[in-house]
Amino acid sequence: MSDPHDSHESDEQERETFSHDPIGHAEVRAGMTVGELADEYGAAGVGAADLHEAVHITESMFDDDVTVFFGLAGAMVPTGMRRIVSDLIREGHIDVLVTTGANLTHDSIEAIGGKHHHGAVHAEGKTEREHDETLRDEGVDRIYNVYLPQEFFATFESHLRDEVFPVLEAECEEEGAVSIQRLTEELGRANAEVNERDEIDEDAGIAAAAYESDVPIYCPAVQDSVLGLQAWMYSQTGPFTLDALGDMTALTDIAYYADEAGAFVVGGGVPKNFTLQTMLVSPDAYDYAVQLTMDPKQTGGLSGATLDEARSWGKLEKDAENVSVYGDATITFPLVVAAALERLEE
Repeated sequence: MSDPHDSHESDEQERETFSHDPIGHAEVRAGMTVGELADEYGAAGVGAADLHEAVHITESMFDDDVTVFFGLAGAMVPTGMRRIVSDLIREGHIDVLVTTGANLTHDSIEAIGGKHHHGAVHAEGKTEREHDETLRDEGVDRIYNVYLPQEFFATFESHLRDEVFPVLEAECEEEGAVSIQRLTEELGRANAEVNERDEIDEDAGIAAAAYESDVPIYCPAVQDSVLGLQAWMYSQTGPFTLDALGDMTALTDIAYYADEAGAFVVGGGVPKNFTLQTMLVSPDAYDYAVQLTMDPKQTGGLSGATLDEARSWGKLEKDAENVSVYGDATITFPLVVAAALERLEE
């Protein structure tokens, strides 16, 4: 017959990988704030726990002593995330923005009076292909369930040729070329001025906020956008040209001299890598990092790669606080930012 005492001792054996931290059951109630909801996420597991951790790290990054590098990929402007980014810039929570030419194109279209519209992926009685063929005939571009009338691109082209490119062309005549960051800066100035002059109802947007707040915008793949195509076409008839390497010194200097640095990355692609690689030529690395993505890590692709993997490259400090949140960024981004800002106000 076994001794019950021996059984009790075996139950109390030391567990190296286990600690007593039981899952709680989230309480959801009417009237709760987004910060309170994020706290409830912290009691739960799987993606909820990751989002709760993202709120904590974002709160730390938004501290005044942390230099925040913000990577913005994907269709975040046409899907309605534009104001969140411009507000973060104006409130001093973004020190460097790395984004796509597409986001800057759509941002400018809104700044000068264009609008994106709710749309549909399918039309009743039609296949998706037939639906898109109809949109093509009607001059409407589709971004999943968002529509953009093509005439706004013509307005954008005129905006660039009348308000942006001539100033830069004059500089190129003297200097030979301008950096991409200089292009985004001039774009922000023009967007702000036209928005105010024409009394546009919509906010002047991301590029304008960055211009007014002295926040540099880097767009390393600007050629991959309507903005880049227009810049190329304009360069065919005059001295205007862009220096693809012109931004590297200024960007790496910001990373080099940052006492503490954080990376907030929405989506993947070039903005994510360009943001993270700045630390490869710096004596230090990111102290904080948050990634919002839908891409899986198992493919080995950059967009889904974990921030822990970035640590192996020396892009993150060994003791950096970091988390990857997997989900639609149009859902996770507002939640994380709103909860972090609420905490900062407490």
